[in-house]
Amino acid sequence: MKCAGFHAGLFLGFSFWIAAPARAQGFPPAEAAAKMTVADGLTVRLFAAEPLVQQPVAIEFDDRGRLWVIQYMQYPNPAGLQRVSVDRYSRTAYDKIPEPPPRGPKGSDRITILEDSDGDGQADRSHDFLSELNLASGLAFGHGGVFVLQSPYLLFYPDRDRNDQPDGDPEVLLTGFGMEDAHSVANSLTWGPDGWLYGCQGSTVTAKIRGIEFQQGVWRYHPPSRRFELFCEGGGNMWGLDFDRNGHLFTSTNYGGFVTLHGVQGGYYWKLFGKHGPLHNPYTFGYFDHVPHEGIQGGHVSNGGLFYEADTFPAQWRGRYISNDLLDHSIRWSEIQPRGSTFRGRQGGDVLRANDTWFAPSDLTLGPDGALYAADWHDKRTAHPDPDADWDRSNGRIYRIAPPKAEPANGPDLATLSNDKLIALRSHPNSWYRRRARRLLGERQAKDGLDPLHDEVRSSRGTVALEALWILHVCKAITPELAERLLEHPDAEVRAWMVRLIGDEPQVTPGLSERLVALATQEPSVLVRAQLACTAQRLPANAGLNVAERLLLRDLNQDRDDPYVPLLLWWAVERHATAAVDSVVSRFSTPEAWRSGLIRTEIMGRLIRRFASEGNEACDLACVKLLTAAPTAEARRSLGADLEESTRGRPAQAIAPSLVAVATQLADANPADVPLNRLAFRLGSRTAMDRVRALVSDERGSDATRVLLIDVLGETGDRPSTDRLLGLATAGNSAPVQVAALKALGRFEDESIAKALIDAYPKQGNDWRSRTRELLLGRPSWARAYLAAIDRGQLSAKEASIEQIGRVALLQDPGLDELVRKHWGSVKGATPGEKLAEVRRLNNDLRAAVGDPKRGTQLFKDRCSSCHRLFDQGTAIGPDLTFANRRDREFLLVSLVDPSGVVRKEYQSYIAQTRDGRVLTGLIVEQTPDAITLRDAKGEPTRIPRADVEALKESTASLMPESLYKEFTPSQIRDLFSYLQGDGPANN
Repeated sequence: MKCAGFHAGLFLGFSFWIAAPARAQGFPPAEAAAKMTVADGLTVRLFAAEPLVQQPVAIEFDDRGRLWVIQYMQYPNPAGLQRVSVDRYSRTAYDKIPEPPPRGPKGSDRITILEDSDGDGQADRSHDFLSELNLASGLAFGHGGVFVLQSPYLLFYPDRDRNDQPDGDPEVLLTGFGMEDAHSVANSLTWGPDGWLYGCQGSTVTAKIRGIEFQQGVWRYHPPSRRFELFCEGGGNMWGLDFDRNGHLFTSTNYGGFVTLHGVQGGYYWKLFGKHGPLHNPYTFGYFDHVPHEGIQGGHVSNGGLFYEADTFPAQWRGRYISNDLLDHSIRWSEIQPRGSTFRGRQGGDVLRANDTWFAPSDLTLGPDGALYAADWHDKRTAHPDPDADWDRSNGRIYRIAPPKAEPANGPDLATLSNDKLIALRSHPNSWYRRRARRLLGERQAKDGLDPLHDEVRSSRGTVALEALWILHVCKAITPELAERLLEHPDAEVRAWMVRLIGDEPQVTPGLSERLVALATQEPSVLVRAQLACTAQRLPANAGLNVAERLLLRDLNQDRDDPYVPLLLWWAVERHATAAVDSVVSRFSTPEAWRSGLIRTEIMGRLIRRFASEGNEACDLACVKLLTAAPTAEARRSLGADLEESTRGRPAQAIAPSLVAVATQLADANPADVPLNRLAFRLGSRTAMDRVRALVSDERGSDATRVLLIDVLGETGDRPSTDRLLGLATAGNSAPVQVAALKALGRFEDESIAKALIDAYPKQGNDWRSRTRELLLGRPSWARAYLAAIDRGQLSAKEASIEQIGRVALLQDPGLDELVRKHWGSVKGATPGEKLAEVRRLNNDLRAAVGDPKRGTQLFKDRCSSCHRLFDQGTAIGPDLTFANRRDREFLLVSLVDPSGVVRKEYQSYIAQTRDGRVLTGLIVEQTPDAITLRDAKGEPTRIPRADVEALKESTASLMPESLYKEFTPSQIRDLFSYLQGDGPANN
């Protein structure tokens, strides 16, 4: 069943189904706060509302304690540009790249300063710092002005006289941020403890900045040196970024079942690969996922998250992670706890519940008064199915959440304070003061008054030591001698940060490089070891490999079991692997290296895959050396399996003869090893070819072995095996063997295959027939043979579904189209009216009686779980239903009856046309530089070498057939819905 009906794209780039509100919503400003409920000990008050503020998308307090807001009035289309094309993910190509302000097109966005002049806790005065902006999405203060994100630019507006008016035109600091989708543009400018300015970029845009291309990711910019870096890649459609008290970076997420990601330097993260393509490094061989989270309630969109670090709220709130729950119209809190070198989370409950479906929280910020401020986009419609829709831009609110007696702050203008007073703020309980004081001291490059910090950073622990360290760093007051001492600090967080700051420098002194290597040899904390692995990526090859090697040779159980460390160590090795091939091979081919479990399990296989993927003689020879250095036959077999994986799609003649010889010898020495036989077959070994052909025909062999070897026959187009494959597909073999043989036969353009399958057709079962119809209808000549068999009465036309016959149109053959019309008429699905009638009929059936969730559980398992997950059961080919709008019966019914009409865009299928005439459909589940993998509605993957792809285009049809529901009886529909709309798995 296809859970699909999500209108595309929230204003922050998310997707969800819009249900009609049960009662009037969209309360006026004077009433809205009174309708809200908040956590015990807190109250909510309106701080600002329309017409003072409209469409607020980002809020931030300046150094004087005034709240600035970006009013995103130009959303969703930039001014002055013409759309050339729009794809199904709302990615838009424009006719040009706009010039930066003030020369570029003038939009409707504004950056406005809100002031509470009478101290009553409500804004009563406003002033535009900037207007006529064009999809501005982020701001930050510092260095005598305001940093503004307006894709494709990061701009700096100087205001050195601080008169709330720019001193002149902006300076363009960066150019190249993606602008294809207003819901995913660069956002969330946030100062890091290290003096870098950090930001996110979302999912459906592509940045190309200084030779670095990426979609999702966290990036950073260093104003003093003007350096730009991609901090970590992947992570979904992130909108919200913050640092905890120890400086760990977290971003918000739009992926169901999670709240946040923990970003580490040089890390690679989950992304929806079918929708957004692979990570830009194709050799990561793994990635990190979201922070695992317990107790998730509400919607699936988290944004604007921050850590509460102040003393205005009751004490238990200190350190809690607070984020907007956009689809739940609420703000929620979580506890974030360490989990090795990373974290785990548990959602605790509500901070605020709006009780108003128009409430759409877009950003959060901590005020100088320790209160939490929330921006509310406030609109009855937060989706964008039509980029030209008429939006109501008149609404917008900002709320202040605080204990009842907490007064608005009348703090000092921090920019006017002396260095001594700013340094004194390092211990302020409100992180708002600490962060801004640190930034100001860095801008001034303060040198006087830092002596107490040198003592603190050496003798203190925790946040006290870290604040001292960060201030010394931004003021460039850490000498190499102090850095060496801090690498021995008793606090692991301080050591980790010192490692990171050393690696951030453009050049690392030989002495500090040696100290990092020594630290890797003895460091007791997994947190520090993780940062050493991150920093090893940034060091020159010899130093970086020395650090990684020391960590790997220690082979600590804690590192092997850590969620992050193994991959971080691999990425450190991979960064230098091809630049220092000989050094890498010499390090990892020693007996000592092979004794390390970390190297054996996490590095060796990936390393041989990396070398083999490079496709040159030097790296092929490196593979030979690693294979011959393996100390045991089992180790060589294991490496051979990795080599087999990495040579798929690579022509045998392009592989170094020495590697071919070693691989062939390895297969001959292990005649029962499946990956080695696949490898040797692919490389042209006559012995292996004979062996594989015999094994696939051996009915005594296991299905798993035969399926894997059948696959290589199809992959290599082994023509001598066609008769053998036909026998396997049509004789009395097990279903997995038959399915594998059918898939392999699809690679051969041979009309005799179609004839043989048609002759065998009447004797086969329903599943075989369905798969064979799809196979036959994927090639013009085979489709002609199948339709001709129907035309002469050999086969029945009734067995073929409308969805299957509809594929004939993809072959673009008028003769085939005529045969279809002769037997099926005009192949069209049900009309909208007919689908509506079916929804009403099914609704009546559901009202007639209550279903059995236990029977519904089994139905889901049998009929739906091959494509969907629900309550941790099933396969996520289509959307995970756990976080779908399952309570809305109309939504589920429409999804069932009209899956193509409401399919979520990222779950629509693709049509691949190959150079040998095949047409294949399915979801893209994997993309590599060499191949794409499509998964069909039965869950079967098909890997297609990119060299074989003639064309790849989007399909408007869902993989789920429209007629699926017709296979259920009314009572089964009731049983299935009772499970789908339930609170959890039914006990059997």
